[in-house]
Amino acid sequence: MSGWRLLLTRPAEECVALAAALSEAGIHSASLPLLAIEALDETVGQRTTIRELDRYGAVVVVSKPAARLGLALLDRYGLQPSPGQAWFSVGAATGAILKDHGVNACWPDRGDDSEALLSLPRLTAALDIADPKVLILRGEGGREHIAETLRHRGAQVDSLELYRRCLPDYHPGALIETLRSERLNAVVVSSGQGLESLHELAGDDWPMLRELPLFVPSPRVAGMAASLGAKRIVDCRGAGTAALLAALRGNPEPAS
Repeated sequence: MSGWRLLLTRPAEECVALAAALSEAGIHSASLPLLAIEALDETVGQRTTIRELDRYGAVVVVSKPAARLGLALLDRYGLQPSPGQAWFSVGAATGAILKDHGVNACWPDRGDDSEALLSLPRLTAALDIADPKVLILRGEGGREHIAETLRHRGAQVDSLELYRRCLPDYHPGALIETLRSERLNAVVVSSGQGLESLHELAGDDWPMLRELPLFVPSPRVAGMAASLGAKRIVDCRGAGTAALLAALRGNPEPAS
């Protein structure tokens, strides 16, 4: 049995799947979801963008909720990606949702982050045309670094925002109570917004929490954690289960 005892903070459905995988590896965890997914009401702008899907040479899907909601929107209007359209996902789990729906998507072999996606040769090739156009399926304000980088490379970039993330309504002290009752010794966050929610919920208890090992998915989120004063940051270089397990095995377990 591993000495790690982890606080999981992903959306509830994802916490269930991750907790099961960790349990199989002999790792104890407890869940306190810090992000709830709320689909946005459909707008005229959304309908116009999705109906003009063929005008984009590439589509980038940044998360599992973006994949599910984007595909549902396509189905609602009886649309399918054109054969020559290149689809990309930030990570294998999001890519698997697209593949299961019949979308031929590409994602990085290593790394579930924006940097890994932006380094894909196939994405570079998709931009190597006259007047490249890219559509990003995302949540409110998500993955702006991808959009900025693609614009810098000469692409016209539009974003289709499909959902928002919000902090569930917990009573004050819920975070510290969970840590103590479950005797947890490390925290896992899967995004920058998840980290911000963790910091917000911790409140006056943040000085204690920042001493714990904090597993984050990317250099960008690691930088955010450092700016908040976190002392023991582990960059998993990916938000998936495999990346987390590799990071856990590659770092010394806390003393009992």
